[in-house]
Amino acid sequence: MPQRPYVIDEMISAKSIAARIEALAREIRAEFDDTDKLVVVGLLRGSFVFIADLVRELDLPVEVDFLEASSYGDGMESSREVRILKDLRGQIEGRDVLVVEDIVDTGFTLDHVLHLLGSRHPAKLKTIALLDKPTRRETGVRADWIGFEIPDEFVVGYGIDFAQRNRNLPYIGKVRFTDEDALA
Repeated sequence: MPQRPYVIDEMISAKSIAARIEALAREIRAEFDDTDKLVVVGLLRGSFVFIADLVRELDLPVEVDFLEASSYGDGMESSREVRILKDLRGQIEGRDVLVVEDIVDTGFTLDHVLHLLGSRHPAKLKTIALLDKPTRRETGVRADWIGFEIPDEFVVGYGIDFAQRNRNLPYIGKVRFTDEDALA
């Protein structure tokens, strides 16, 4: 199936993202200053760039692990059915855990992951999301830390993709389909 033509308009610059991550890291360090080791769990695939930049700013003893959950596939809308494609390698019982999400949209993925990880009895379970779309929320979940609140726009970049493209952009961009201009 051919992909619709689109352009990407910059929404959040790389410089703004870097500054926000520094500020968030200070807050996270304060929350976990007494931890022996913080288990930082990245939700794949969209969080990989964010988690890399975040852990470099934390200045805490950290262990990084990944969990892959999917509710999108290659589409633009959540299926609301969350599947775990890759589970954690390590144990989190009795440990401090920070879940790193790229974007909280409907909330189904983060809600599912929090229930799953909570059932494993971590000492502390906190969440951070680079982006939050509160107008799309269909669950009561909210991240403990949020990088940026954004409107209901389809975005790419900084690890976030559209059909496995545009993850490598250093900024967050809004996808604008060019064929919509012709339809208007």
